[in-house]
Amino acid sequence: MMLPGCFAWPEEWAERYRRLGCWRGETFGAMLRQRAAAHGDRIAIVGGDRRISYAELDARADRLAAGFRSLGLRPGDRAIVQLPNIPQFFEVIFALFRLGALPVFSLPAHRKSEIVYLCEFAEAAAYIIPDIDAGFDYRELADQVRAAVPGLRHVIVAGDAGNYTALDDLYDLCAGDGLDAGAADGIAGPRPEDVAFFQLSGGTTGLPKLIPRTHDDYIYSLRRSAEICRLNESSVYLAVLPVAHNYPLSSPGTLGTLYAGGRVVLARSGSPDIAFPLIAQEGVTIAAVVPPLALIWLDAAASRRCDLASLKVLQVGGAKFSAEAAGRVRETLGCTLQQVYGMAEGLVNYTRLDDPEEIIVNTQGRPMSPYDEIRLVDDEDREVEPGATGHLLTRGPYTIRGYYKAEEHNARAFTADGFYRTGDLARLTPSGYLVIEGRAKDQINRGGDKVAAEEVENHLLAHPGVHDAAVVAMPDEYLGERTCAFVIPYPSSPPTAAELKAFLRERGLAAYKIPDRIEFTDSFPKTGVGKVSKKTLRELIARKQDALANRS
Repeated sequence: MMLPGCFAWPEEWAERYRRLGCWRGETFGAMLRQRAAAHGDRIAIVGGDRRISYAELDARADRLAAGFRSLGLRPGDRAIVQLPNIPQFFEVIFALFRLGALPVFSLPAHRKSEIVYLCEFAEAAAYIIPDIDAGFDYRELADQVRAAVPGLRHVIVAGDAGNYTALDDLYDLCAGDGLDAGAADGIAGPRPEDVAFFQLSGGTTGLPKLIPRTHDDYIYSLRRSAEICRLNESSVYLAVLPVAHNYPLSSPGTLGTLYAGGRVVLARSGSPDIAFPLIAQEGVTIAAVVPPLALIWLDAAASRRCDLASLKVLQVGGAKFSAEAAGRVRETLGCTLQQVYGMAEGLVNYTRLDDPEEIIVNTQGRPMSPYDEIRLVDDEDREVEPGATGHLLTRGPYTIRGYYKAEEHNARAFTADGFYRTGDLARLTPSGYLVIEGRAKDQINRGGDKVAAEEVENHLLAHPGVHDAAVVAMPDEYLGERTCAFVIPYPSSPPTAAELKAFLRERGLAAYKIPDRIEFTDSFPKTGVGKVSKKTLRELIARKQDALANRS
């Protein structure tokens, strides 16, 4: 039986995915056990001054699982995991996997509002945090959470625990009494079809929804990702994004690298000052960034002396990467760009490493599984003509069938036959590659004329004085919406608004697509994983308009 509040694949589909070999009956606890047996002394995780072998990771996960059990955690209990990029993250999640307890992955940037909601909604038994990270004391946050959520039984701290339970102490609560592949003292380990953990939706409005992922479906996504990205025992993956996020966790991410027997190198920041030396020191072969960070790396590469020759693949995902910037990667960094487009709910697309440069630069890849199904439909759910832009819908062996305890939302987010409405606008090339034209909410309706924000952004990025650009809608009394372009200029050659508008006209952009307003800024607000927060930008320009209206 699926966990109450979760939606299983219909049995005929589940049986089909098993028959096709997608779901092989693996669990995460058994996966690590097998890798430890195969790779033993090979280094699995590098973080700070710690280097952890596969055998050590497996043994520490066993001991920690026994410690969790001694605290009273049981299969099905939820634990909010809010840890940064440190080795303990992996020891914690594999211990919970092995016990059958369910991690709820939170980002380091989350604060009281999000954590209280997650603890209440998930009915969390435990909250696992660092002591202090990036200058923020998570124990003080835990004080606030405990006051608001009396039912939260345990706060577990990696580091100085203060008044809470020290993570380090749990390894020795049952010394020599680790869990054997997830079962001990009559506690059965998880089944492959069980929910393994919850991820958070990346929606731009409201509090996040919980995304249930099973052992079967998520391990399939790891296996396919590792195959497409050609990972093996010699692969070295640099994790610079928060590792709890789906992209650096599984595309192929840290877990895909461990599945392949490679090495994961953890960085506490994506800054070139931190990331570039790690690439040189550890012989990193693959790294994953979001577009704003990719732009920083491209600009920094010319002035850094670090040897980046080991880097073979730079993945860029999390948001659309402009063709103008994508075209600079191979020449500037000397590696292959791999565009990644996916979502925590399921579907992941990759450009292939041997694709022609034109496809790598101009598309966001094609589905990783031959059993992924996609539809492009208009506002009335009618399929669009070949090559036309439409709303992207998807269904497949690792795309969920519903959010946790969200029946009303699920009725809108999923079709009656199980297709997930991604909220993205896309078109399909004749060769089967997706070009993402933006979020449906990023399609600005300017008096009936539709403006794709990312099209305008791509043109702006072609200007030599523009480092980055983000186009959003701003409310308008007459047209409903107008366009506002936020621009980060290069300090050495900042353009004026008039110059940018003239530049766009010269590039042949339709008059209604020329931004009505251009705002210059030094930086963009970011989401917890480092994407540009267009929600915040829309709120900012709306406040400016309100203030101007009040003054007049």
